[in-house]
Amino acid sequence: MVPNFARDASAAWLNGWEAHVNAPFARFKQKTAGVALSGLPGLPRGLLLPPGSAPIRFKPRLRTPSAAPGLAPSLGRIGSLEVRLATSVAEIRRAQRLRYRVFYEEMSAVPSGLAMLSRRDIDDYDVVCDHLLVIDHAAMDAKSFPGQSFRRARPKVVGTYRLLRQETADRHFGFYTAGEYDIAPVMAANPGARVLELGRSCVLKPYRTKRTVELLWAGIWAYVRHHRIDAMLGCASLEGTDPDRLALPLSFLHHHARAAEGWCARAVPERYVAMDRLAREAVDPKAALQALPPLVKGYLRVGATFGDGAVVDRQFGTTDVFVVLPVSAIAARYRDHFGPSANRQAA
Repeated sequence: MVPNFARDASAAWLNGWEAHVNAPFARFKQKTAGVALSGLPGLPRGLLLPPGSAPIRFKPRLRTPSAAPGLAPSLGRIGSLEVRLATSVAEIRRAQRLRYRVFYEEMSAVPSGLAMLSRRDIDDYDVVCDHLLVIDHAAMDAKSFPGQSFRRARPKVVGTYRLLRQETADRHFGFYTAGEYDIAPVMAANPGARVLELGRSCVLKPYRTKRTVELLWAGIWAYVRHHRIDAMLGCASLEGTDPDRLALPLSFLHHHARAAEGWCARAVPERYVAMDRLAREAVDPKAALQALPPLVKGYLRVGATFGDGAVVDRQFGTTDVFVVLPVSAIAARYRDHFGPSANRQAA
C-alpha cells in the first residue's frame, strides 16, 4: 500500500499548528478575555491587551471620502492638468505618497518608522480631512512588483492640499495649526466665522509652475464658495531650520505682511522664534520676494497676511509661519480669475 504522503503531511502540519502556533494564541486570548470584555478607560471594548502593557498604535484607518452635495469632484482643468477632490481611499494614499516623495525624499523631513515602511506621509488628520489633488492626465503612474506584471497605469498625482473645515475640526482633534500657533484669540475675535484650514501642500518639482499653483487656487476657491467659508488659515513653510539664514524673508513678512489685529495668531511660547531679525529699513522687498517659496508668494498675491513669530519644525526641516486669508480680503480681480466664470478648459 502506497502511503498517502499528502494526507499525512497535511495532518502533521495541522497537528503542529495546533500544538505550537495556535495553542499559544488560544491561551493568550483566554488570559486577556476578561480585560477585553470589561474594557479599560480610553480603549475600545473588545481590544485584546495583556495586563500591564500599552496598546500598540497602528496607522489611522482611512475612510472613503463622502462627496459634498452639489459639489462635483472635478473642480477645474487646464490642458492635461485637472484639480479634483479625492473620492477614494486609493486616491488619498496617492496623495500621501506624493507628500512622502516631496517632504522626505526631496526635502529633509525625518520619517517615522511607519512612514518609512509605507513610503507615505501619514497622520491622524488624513482620516477626517478632504484632499485636493492635481492630476496630470498626460503622465502615467504605474508600479511593478517582482514577479508581477505592471499594474494598470493611472494619471499621475502631481500636487495636493489638505482641507479641514472648522465644523470637522471641532468634532475631532481641532486644527493642526494649533500645535504651533495660539489660534484661540483669532477664533474668539471672529465668532461665527466659518474657517478652513489649508495644510500639507506640496507639488512635484517639475510642476512647480504658475499654472499648477493657479489650478490649486481654482480648486480651493470652488471649495470655499461651496462651503461658504469666511476665512482660510494654516502654516506655510520656508525650507531650512536656521532662522538667521531666513532673516530676509522672515523680516519681510513681519514688516510688510503682518496680519491685522484679530487675525494675527502668535506662535506658542515654547516654540516662538522672532521674525523681525532685520530692521525694516534693512529689508530689500524685491530680494525678499525672490527668496520666498512660490506658494508663499501666491498667498501674498491674493491678499494673505502672516502671524507673529515663526516656528522651527525639525521633523520636516522647515521654518513655519502662520498665514491667514479672510475671504473679504481677496481682491476682486482674483475672485473673478478663480471664479466659476473663468475659462479653465483651455490648454
